[in-house]
Amino acid sequence: MPKNNTNISTPVTRREKLAWIMYDFANSGYTTVVLTTIYNAYFVSTIAMNNGFNSAKATLIWTLTIAIGNLLVLFSAPILGAYADIHQARKKLLFIVTAACILFTALLVIPEAGDVALASVFIIISYFMFASGENLIAAFLPELTTHNDIGRLSGMGWSIGFLGGLVALALCMAYVLWAESVGQVASDYVPVTMLIVALFFAIATIPTMLYLKERGHAHINKDHIASNAFKRVISTIKSLNHYPELRRFMMAIISFQAGIYIVIVLAAVYAEQVMGFDTKQNIILIGIVNITAAIGAFGFGHLQDKSGSIKTLLFTLLLWCIAIITAWSSQDINSFWIAANLIGLSLGASQSASRALVGLFSPAGRYGEFFGLWGMCVKLAAIIGPISYGLINWLNNGNHRDSILTTLVFFILGIVILLTIDEQRGKQRVTDQHIFRQD
Repeated sequence: MPKNNTNISTPVTRREKLAWIMYDFANSGYTTVVLTTIYNAYFVSTIAMNNGFNSAKATLIWTLTIAIGNLLVLFSAPILGAYADIHQARKKLLFIVTAACILFTALLVIPEAGDVALASVFIIISYFMFASGENLIAAFLPELTTHNDIGRLSGMGWSIGFLGGLVALALCMAYVLWAESVGQVASDYVPVTMLIVALFFAIATIPTMLYLKERGHAHINKDHIASNAFKRVISTIKSLNHYPELRRFMMAIISFQAGIYIVIVLAAVYAEQVMGFDTKQNIILIGIVNITAAIGAFGFGHLQDKSGSIKTLLFTLLLWCIAIITAWSSQDINSFWIAANLIGLSLGASQSASRALVGLFSPAGRYGEFFGLWGMCVKLAAIIGPISYGLINWLNNGNHRDSILTTLVFFILGIVILLTIDEQRGKQRVTDQHIFRQD
């Protein structure tokens, strides 16, 4: 990886912005294929259910596997972000976790039907690296744009990201169609799609590694590397008292992201178990959803800069509620498709607006820390959401339809908290010299 020790005053070029956006394009294949479309349903129906587990227990195992990965990120994200800020190492760490995610995604070709433990280990490691990369790349955002345009750039990233997921999914779909034409079954071709995702990630992330620059100044004390990072994290958590809008927003994130993660990691499982979709139908479904998600991220990103991030988020969370109710009540494929596309629009918009708002509410020079806290909150939500769904579904004897309705609680609570946040006051806190200071 090329060195990139760039002063914070270095001008931002279009090429660098595009390089930042390309990371969203590159890593979305992992989200789309591994977590949302192919491997999650394959894990439940083939990996786990061929080891003697019924659908309810297999679903619970999948949600617990994702939860463990999120638990690791939960504890590591703030410290990793603080370390990156202190040592000006975001680019270096981004390279390391990206390479590791690619490696362990490729290793998913190894587990066979019934290999629950091995598949779970590879998922946990690859997911941990993926999520760490998400936090690190997000910490570059506030340095690449202005407050007036941060929503637009974030929305562009999410939009292009969903298109990247669509490209990765299309490559997998082409392989699946060929594999089925020669008589292969899911246990033959699904593992190979993991190699396709890994290769796609590796190639598409090259512009990011070449052109994205490290900004800021390192504050290095080689004798106390771990303690410096830990102290910065503790300081950041305490300093949230000086940023009440950001603190409340972190609480809102935990709530509505719990609902979002339920949909992300269980969408294909729900489609397969309730609506009777097969692997090919799931690929088509998520492919279309990625298109609507890209439209949502791009369109609402522009709306966010004009109307405000909080208003945009409130609207998208209302869309989430409508989508969940529609999915729950769907008795035919047509109505389920309506729900899926509403989810797509909501997904792109809510994710983009959240990332941009953290940037607006975070003090300069400590973006790595505050985006690390953002990552911690998101991963706490990613533990709470899927596990709650898995447990409820298990207690319901595998009734996915009733289980999905409980997701509404997370979105409604998120709406309630967002209504208490003053966006302008939150931005003013960052620029107030009596409150903002760098340690």
